[in-house]
Amino acid sequence: MARIVSRLDVRGTDFAANREAMLTSLEEIDGLHAAVVGGGGSGGTNPAKDAASVAKLRSRGKLLPRERIGLLLDRGSAFLELSPLAGWGTDDPLGGGLVTGIGTVNGVQCLISANDPTVKGGAQGQASVAKGLRAMEIARVNRLPLISLTESAGADLPKQAEIFVPGGASFKNLTRLSADGIPTITLVFGSSTAGGAYVPGMSDYVVLQKDAARVYLGGPPLVKMAIDEDADEESLGGAEMHARVSGLADYLAADEPDALRIGREIVGHLNWRRQGPGPTRASVPPAYDEDELLGIASADVRVPFEVREVIARIVDGSEFEEFKPLYGTTLVTGWAHLGGHPIGILANNGILFSEEAEKGAQFIQLCERHEVSILFVQNITGFMVGTRYEQGGIIKDGAKLINAVSNSTVPHLTLMVGASYGAGNYGMSGRSYDPRFVFTWPNHRIAVMGPKQLGGVLEIVARQRTEATGQVFDATAFAPMREAFESQVEAQSTALYATGRLWDDGIIDPRDTRTVLDLALQAIHSAPVQGSNSYGVFRM
Repeated sequence: MARIVSRLDVRGTDFAANREAMLTSLEEIDGLHAAVVGGGGSGGTNPAKDAASVAKLRSRGKLLPRERIGLLLDRGSAFLELSPLAGWGTDDPLGGGLVTGIGTVNGVQCLISANDPTVKGGAQGQASVAKGLRAMEIARVNRLPLISLTESAGADLPKQAEIFVPGGASFKNLTRLSADGIPTITLVFGSSTAGGAYVPGMSDYVVLQKDAARVYLGGPPLVKMAIDEDADEESLGGAEMHARVSGLADYLAADEPDALRIGREIVGHLNWRRQGPGPTRASVPPAYDEDELLGIASADVRVPFEVREVIARIVDGSEFEEFKPLYGTTLVTGWAHLGGHPIGILANNGILFSEEAEKGAQFIQLCERHEVSILFVQNITGFMVGTRYEQGGIIKDGAKLINAVSNSTVPHLTLMVGASYGAGNYGMSGRSYDPRFVFTWPNHRIAVMGPKQLGGVLEIVARQRTEATGQVFDATAFAPMREAFESQVEAQSTALYATGRLWDDGIIDPRDTRTVLDLALQAIHSAPVQGSNSYGVFRM
């Protein structure tokens, strides 16, 4: 493979402006991450309350969720946290009161889920339910053992109407993971109440912490109300009771470190084997500095930039074998390695025309034939519109690309480094097309189309309706409505808005892109990588 020759002007004014804008965005993201890691759930809006919640947990001799995860993981190994800012921009706690991610336990890459008891006692709201379900889906499709570090008060009762129906899928998914031969392990450190009791109840392995774990469908107050029985917590759902009497507990741990030690030992005896092909060559760092990724993406997503400069700083040795470089030039396609794993890449260098759609569909079929995972790098404003392009068949050609993406069975990774508008999101394997992972840069924007375009469409439609009734359209009077709409779309298009609603698996620092994608590829290759020759009808 040939090495990409970088033409990035790292001393230019555009690079400097882009870098400064990216660093400013990262400062906000880092602040939010720090608030989530600190605990409490307010996202930094109420530091005193957060500190009190953490202090209360500490006074009970308990660890924070990420501290538990740190003791569970192999020493010095990485933890790829997923959806850390779930719930941003909603009335749910920032982070959802749940930590999820991928890490190595006793040499086995696992999906780890940990309740944060400093956030409403670990109670589950809408964001935490969605985040937990996403984690289970990642465990299923990538064939990763699931370890749940549980301490939860159950449902956030004031929000029961939002979570009761979707939350039930958590228990279904646990049993389906087990049925698929994917181990499920639950370590309980505190309360596991009501629906939360089914998490250990439906897991393959259960570890309860002595004098701390409480697992029951109904706590003492509910039992009193339901059947007028006075029951103490230990007799009703204590760890020793479940270890000696009910049989729910498979292991009784002396304390938190002991529970985590037992969890590691369980993983060690699973005899777990990865079924993916793994790396085909040694991992080689890129030839260019990863820090330069900060200045490549335009601060304004309407301004194009050269996507090969991104590829050059994330793939092994900056080597890239480009496919059809002279045809359909606004879509870059080709083969590379990342962390030693072979990958196919589709990356946007502009709007999609018919040629780009056909080129992309063909390239995906080749990746399917050779059973190579695909990385989609999105910076796309959509498919081209206009009479010339409609008559030229842009609909049926775009459908070929979406057909190929939809029916592709090799794993997809999606990286969003700029705009993601309209059907371009679909043609480049957006969230609704089930990529294994979706990660975004802070400058990312996602919507049906850009705010200015949407505002303009709204005004044209309003003008046509007014004039159809024989009246005169007042553009001046309409202007405040258009401006308000554009502001709303802008606010709902940001990377933070998207990640808060789990449209992706996390906003990442561009400098971490290679590391994040490498960890994701390792997770993907825990499962077989299998291509398909089965597609819907391609309209010719």
